[in-house]
Amino acid sequence: MAKIVSGYIMPHDPSLFVNPQNIERDHLLGAYTLIREKVEALGATKAIIFGADHYILFSPRCLPQFLIATGELHGPIDRLPGVANSPIASDPAFARSLVDYAHGNGFDVAVARDLGVDHAIGVPAQLALPTDGSVKTIPVYMASGVEPYVRLQRAYEFGQMVREAVAAMPTDDRIVLMGSGGISHWVGTGEMGRINPEFDEKVLDAIVSGDPAPLLAMTDQEIMRDGGNGGMEIRHFLAVMGALPGGSGEVLAYEAWPGGVTGLGFAEILPSA
Repeated sequence: MAKIVSGYIMPHDPSLFVNPQNIERDHLLGAYTLIREKVEALGATKAIIFGADHYILFSPRCLPQFLIATGELHGPIDRLPGVANSPIASDPAFARSLVDYAHGNGFDVAVARDLGVDHAIGVPAQLALPTDGSVKTIPVYMASGVEPYVRLQRAYEFGQMVREAVAAMPTDDRIVLMGSGGISHWVGTGEMGRINPEFDEKVLDAIVSGDPAPLLAMTDQEIMRDGGNGGMEIRHFLAVMGALPGGSGEVLAYEAWPGGVTGLGFAEILPSA
């Protein structure tokens, strides 16, 4: 039986890689390396990465609530210094099994049979997974970048479904989950560059406690006010928490980094005993 061995959250702020102000960032880039080392130590074989499109892949003509890629992968297609746009190891059969389970259990996910991913998936895949391709990536895009957003509760339920799907798979895979994005940031608005550490702390406290209730109790209006439109990406964290109910969390790094536009939070969630 396949097994989820750990979950992680991490940012994908492009400013961290472009670094236009040349501000010290090695300690933050090192957080990706730390996660990669943890993934290697766990003997993981698959990574399910939850991310959001930024109007890079999906135009207003196509806005899926959930999409799973079931074919070859490469990216990030939006070029970032120090992050290679290159093939990403995938497992089409495993991804297809996840799609089939979702379809059979109330989630009508869309499918991409070949996908060039953006930085939401590409940054974790390229920086937080082993470079030898030993851990295969299954990307899950969720509608948290632009309206209409996936409901917070539905994001959490999606994670619950993923947990059930993994438990039903007859393989011996060891799976890590990654929620990519956040925390507070305002994208393309007059407040772009603002970071709200109080909002970020509330989100990280919920992750550490393993209690999704404070996040599920938020309205989109509250998230927009306190965490910005980019704060909608906490849906990815809720998916990881839904798949690891009661899991104990630890913040690996956090900074309201002055060189970027995002509260940069890295955390680990271990399965409950």
